[in-house]
Amino acid sequence: MLLSPYPTTGERIRITLLWIWCGLVILFLLVPILIPVPLSFNSGAFFIFPLEGISARWYEVVLGTQRWQSAIGNSLIVAFGTTLIATTLGTLTAIALSDEKFPGRRIVMPLLLSPLIVPVVITAVGSYLFYARIGLASTYAGIILAHTALASPFVVVTVGASLTGFDRNLMRAAAISGAKPLTSFFRVMLPLILPGVLSGAAFAFVTSFDEVVVVQFLASAGQRTMPLEMFIGLREKLSPAITAAATLMMALSIVLLVVANLLARRGQKRPGTAP
Repeated sequence: MLLSPYPTTGERIRITLLWIWCGLVILFLLVPILIPVPLSFNSGAFFIFPLEGISARWYEVVLGTQRWQSAIGNSLIVAFGTTLIATTLGTLTAIALSDEKFPGRRIVMPLLLSPLIVPVVITAVGSYLFYARIGLASTYAGIILAHTALASPFVVVTVGASLTGFDRNLMRAAAISGAKPLTSFFRVMLPLILPGVLSGAAFAFVTSFDEVVVVQFLASAGQRTMPLEMFIGLREKLSPAITAAATLMMALSIVLLVVANLLARRGQKRPGTAP
C-alpha cells in the first residue's frame, strides 16, 4: 500500500492547532515583557491604560537627566570592560578545551560552566565577602571581574561551538610553513572562528549590561548601573521613566542577540572548516 505524500485533513487540522497553541504560548510569554513599551510613551505621570497621550518625555528624562546619564555611563563602562576580559579569557579557554589532549577536560568544563547553574545571589554574596577583604568592593574592577565570571561561560560555549568544525591541520600547515604560534592564531584560526568570538562577545555584553544582583552588592552610590537605577526607582518612586529605560535595554539586548545569531549562522557557513 502506497502512502500519500500529501497530509490528510486530520493531519492538517493537528498541525494548525499546534501552530495556534505555539502562538498562544509565545504571546503569553511576550505580553508581560512588551507591556512597558507602550507605557514608556505615555504623556502622563502614572502607569495607566489607556494612555493619557503619546509623548517621548520619559525618554528625554532617561537620556537627559544627570542621574540616568551617570547610570548609563556606568553600565557601558562595566559592560565593555567585562566584554573585553570575558571574550579574551573565554576564547583562550575554549581553544585549550577543544584540544582532546587537554588534561582534566571533563572536570574543568563543568567548573567553568558552573556560574550558569549557581544562583546569581550566591555569586554576589561570595564576591562581596571576598572582594571586601582584598579591597575590590565598591570598585569598577570588582564589578567587572564578578561580571566576567558570569559572562565567560557564554563565550566558552559559543567559541567552543565554532571550534568543533575547525580543522587543526590548518594550524599544522601554518607551522610547517614557518609561522609562529601567535602568527598562526591571528592569521589562520581567528579569522575562521571570528563569528563565534563576536557572538560570545555580544552575549557577554548583554549579560553584564542587564545584571543587577551582583551590582547591588558591589557597587557604591556613584557606581549605580542602569538596571540598579531602575530597581531603586521601583522601590522608592515609581516613574514612567523606568519603562523608557526598560524599553531601551530591551531594544539593545534584542539587537545584540540578533547580531549574535547572525554571526553564529555565518560561522557555520564559513569555508575552511570541517564538515
